[in-house]
Order: sequence, then structure tokens, then C-alpha cells
Amino acid sequence: MNWSDFDAALFDLDGVITPTAVVHMRAWERMFNEFLADYADQAPYTEDDYFRYLDGKRRYDGVQSFLASRGIELPYGDPSDPPSAATVCGLGNRKNDAFEKVLATEGVEVYPGSKRLIEQLAERGLALAVVSSSRNARKVLEAAGMLEFFPVIVDGGVADDEDLAGKPRPDTFWDAAEKLGVSRDRAVVLEDAVSGVQAGRAGGFGLVVGVDRGAGREVLLKNGADIVVQDLEELL
Repeated sequence: MNWSDFDAALFDLDGVITPTAVVHMRAWERMFNEFLADYADQAPYTEDDYFRYLDGKRRYDGVQSFLASRGIELPYGDPSDPPSAATVCGLGNRKNDAFEKVLATEGVEVYPGSKRLIEQLAERGLALAVVSSSRNARKVLEAAGMLEFFPVIVDGGVADDEDLAGKPRPDTFWDAAEKLGVSRDRAVVLEDAVSGVQAGRAGGFGLVVGVDRGAGREVLLKNGADIVVQDLEELL
């Protein structure tokens, strides 16, 4: 690809810049399997559930999606619910507590190929943004030493504050492009989640790059990616 054709790059965070998706997956697994232990008729949560119902979605949306797949109904509750609450928000907050503990104790690394690409794009003068469903995006970027590269961060907290629909709707990507002052057809979306590439395609962006960290090349192409790579170093 020719980066001269574009003015901006809009990066998902988890699974694209940092392998925090692995931490999220462990936190979801622990939380949901503890929760499902009270349901004798339910099979354990699996990695496939993560990619089908949680990957790329805002936390509470992911909880709702997973519960619906199991035919379990809980009241939505309120974001202020304690982690012990038997509500959608309570389960989401329970998972977030687990994630923050791992982040604080173990930190987070950056994919080497992603770091090299981001550094090169910054040197070229492209406008860079992170568009993440996670409310922890700023904390993760700071822990990874990458915060300085991203003047615009549209995360789950921003989406809630500005009433933006989450992925697979393109609203958060549109918001990032607008804040960077670039047109959509001159911006590249880089995503590893099915819901993310769907958002990029629906948003009318110049190019949608799928990063295959487990979702599968053909699945990403089918859902809207123009090209698929396994490592962002391939785009240097």
C-alpha cells in the first residue's frame, strides 16, 4: 500500500497496538466462568465466545451479547453498580476490576511491528488516533509508552460521554476522523475485530486493514477488510 494516498491512520488498540486482548480474554474467561457456575445447564465460557460476542465491543454491550447467546436475562442496571451486582453493568464492572489488576501488576507490551509502523507514520506526518471500545485505552497507552503518538483517543468513556454508538457502527471512527480534521476517504482503519472491520467498512473510509490475531483472514475479508495482515510490520 502507498501511505502517500492517506492523511490519517485510526488504530484499534487491543490486538492491534498491544496484546492486551490476551489480558481481556483471561479476565472475561475468569469472570464468566465464575458467573456460569451458578447455572447447571450452561456450558463453560470458551475462547470462541470471546471472538463471537465480545471482541471489539464496549464492555456492557459485550456482556449483553454473550448473555443473549446463552438465553440468560439480567437487568441492565447502572454503570455505578458494584462488581457484585447481578446486572449487566455489575458483570462488566467485575471484569474491569480483574483487567485493571493485571495491568497494574504485569504492565503491557507493544507489538514490535506495530510500534515501528506507528513511529514511521508519525515521522511522515500522518495524523494518528486510537479508536477503542475499552475504557482503559489511555491507561494502556501510557503503560505501554505510546501515549505521545496519539493526540486523539476515542475510547469507551468518550463514546458514552458523547453518546456515540459502538462498533460495528462507525460513529467512533467518524468522531476520531473529525477530531483529527481529516476526510474519511483519506483515512485508514486498522482493526483486528470483526465488529471493527465492519465499522470501518460502514464508515466509508479509504482503506480498512484487518489484523489477523485469531479472528481469521477469510472472516475479516468477508466482513469488510480490504486487506489482511498478520503483523503491522507488513505495512511498512
